[in-house]
Amino acid sequence: MTAETDRIDSNTQGADAVDNAIAKGVDLDGSPIPPAKLELYHQVMGLEANRQRSGVSNTMRSRIVRIGAKHIPQAELDRMLLEAGFTALKEKEIAFFYGGK
Repeated sequence: MTAETDRIDSNTQGADAVDNAIAKGVDLDGSPIPPAKLELYHQVMGLEANRQRSGVSNTMRSRIVRIGAKHIPQAELDRMLLEAGFTALKEKEIAFFYGGK
């Protein structure tokens, strides 16, 4: 891998890649994000920042389900949730994340 490839990969991979790009106002390919899109994003994220949270465990589970469903088969994710002490996938989650697959 070249230094250039390393730089590109570190900018487009991982959990913080999108947040870092938004903070810079550029898409992952380096093109500028239109100001109207950035403004709406910041407006909605501001609303979310002020929302009362129900607990870290609930947020962790939500993130695991939302992201895990992209990478892990339904039965396996369900098993993993239960083994970790979380509640199993709910019918509405199964329908939303796995219904079209």
